[in-house]
Amino acid sequence: MNRGLSQTSSTKHFTISPRMRSAEQLDILLNSPDMGADFKNIARKVAARERISFDEGVFLFEHGELSYLGALANFVREEKNGDKTYFNRNFHIEPTNLCVYDCKFCSYSRLIKQRDAADAWAYSMDDMFNIVCKYDGQPVTEVHIVGGVLPQYDLPFYEELFRKIKAHRPELHLKALTPVEYHYIFKKAKVSYEEGMQRIKASGVDSLPGGGAEIFHPEIREQIAADKCTGDQWLQIHEIWHALGMRSNATMLYGHIEQFKHRIDHMEQLRQLQDKTGGFQTFIPLKFRNQDNQMSHVPETTAVEDLRNYAISRIYLDNFDHVKAYWPMIGRQIAQMSLAFGVDDMDGTIDDTTKIYSMAGSEEQHPSLTTQQLVDMIRRSGRRPIERDTLYNILEDFTDTVFEEDKQFKGYYELPVV
Repeated sequence: MNRGLSQTSSTKHFTISPRMRSAEQLDILLNSPDMGADFKNIARKVAARERISFDEGVFLFEHGELSYLGALANFVREEKNGDKTYFNRNFHIEPTNLCVYDCKFCSYSRLIKQRDAADAWAYSMDDMFNIVCKYDGQPVTEVHIVGGVLPQYDLPFYEELFRKIKAHRPELHLKALTPVEYHYIFKKAKVSYEEGMQRIKASGVDSLPGGGAEIFHPEIREQIAADKCTGDQWLQIHEIWHALGMRSNATMLYGHIEQFKHRIDHMEQLRQLQDKTGGFQTFIPLKFRNQDNQMSHVPETTAVEDLRNYAISRIYLDNFDHVKAYWPMIGRQIAQMSLAFGVDDMDGTIDDTTKIYSMAGSEEQHPSLTTQQLVDMIRRSGRRPIERDTLYNILEDFTDTVFEEDKQFKGYYELPVV
């Protein structure tokens, strides 16, 4: 790897303050006499809005220090989105944690033979519909549906469920199922991906989440998720969805047995498909958590590596408008810090409706944030909190909003974060 790139280039002789604006940070990099040529060339590319190469992406993972990467990523972030940091008001429905697949990294799923376990569940259609009805009258804008794969959750089942939800609340954005589920249910229904996705669109689904991507490279995918859809099939289903004029997200599961080259290969395939379709909205790096799964012997990444990964993702995926920190997975503190490392989206309020990462050992065991809490987290990072809908239409700018609780004296004065 790293053909033509020196491994002795240095980034150790400059200081970047996170309080500087992105253009100032980049100017320091470009004018540093102590910076190695390869680092400076990459910085010049970023400043000129030019694409970095595969080898340069791997080079950044192998040699890029956090302050350098943060300066480049923050420049890209502010070029695309300024200080805007997005969130939405959403809830999840996880139909089941029983699954026909046996992904080695998954702490959430249970095999079908474990259906009687105390921590296993499989909702009926009425159960799922009742969860939607629970939010009647509340200002949520999105329901996110994803879970395990079971034979009874077939194509007609989901078509009926989706139609029922949209008939009940037409304005609620329905973001539902990943290529992992779709590959299975289309195969079971004996329909092509093209016909299947047309039927899913007709049933009311508005966008696809980004899950199930894991790592595309078969060298890794066959070790951690051998029995579900391949990386090529995941990409194909999203491409078909985009051709229908629809939008989707993309993820990458990092920090397990993959190498840096596998991360860049994953992002390169996403970047190429985005060049072709323009259908992806946001990229969401997902940290491997090692509690209660078949890969518990693999140590988790450090917070520094998490922030480096966010930054390199933002630099490499130049044709993605947004990079999201999924706070129920990474924890709210690292999510807040990530806003200085290329991230411009904090996901949503969630309302304690997902167990996927709490069962894997995330710090967020009952993930739920109020709108005020999300707004405060963003403000404290020096960013502008913007409520969006799923398609990134701005619903409200909370920059100057004063909440009722803010008007009440708490017995102390809060000092700004410096």
